[in-house]
Amino acid sequence: MITLSPATSADIPVLWDLRTRALREQCATHYDPAILRAWAAAPPPATYPALLARGGGIKALVNGVLAGYAILDLGRNEIDAVFVDEQFTGKGVGKVLLRAVEQMTGPATALHLHASLNAVPFYEAAGYRAIENRQYQHPSGILLDCVFMTRA
Repeated sequence: MITLSPATSADIPVLWDLRTRALREQCATHYDPAILRAWAAAPPPATYPALLARGGGIKALVNGVLAGYAILDLGRNEIDAVFVDEQFTGKGVGKVLLRAVEQMTGPATALHLHASLNAVPFYEAAGYRAIENRQYQHPSGILLDCVFMTRA
């Protein structure tokens, strides 16, 4: 059973650890190893404490174990992150997290995101539409190939 609860600033270290593992395990077939190393080594964004303080973060637990998390920038209607631990992929955790952040804004609100290349099929299956391939300026300074997507 998947249990959702708000993510707080105190959760950032464990959320970021999950994110880093997920990058290394799930993005390796889509990104150059040098880019992936730099991306994985980046610290949490300075914006995370404020986003979480505004209620923009959700964590998912399965039998008390952190299975994933999602962060929504409520001010920009932008999905900042949806990460699922490798052992829980394909078990509905990502879908539950995505629907939970979508409910934060309501069904009439258009949302957008920069999807990592490996995540595009996940978002398309959830009703997001690819707009264009882009390079996302990651806070660490690297440029990441991604797909800009929206849900209207």
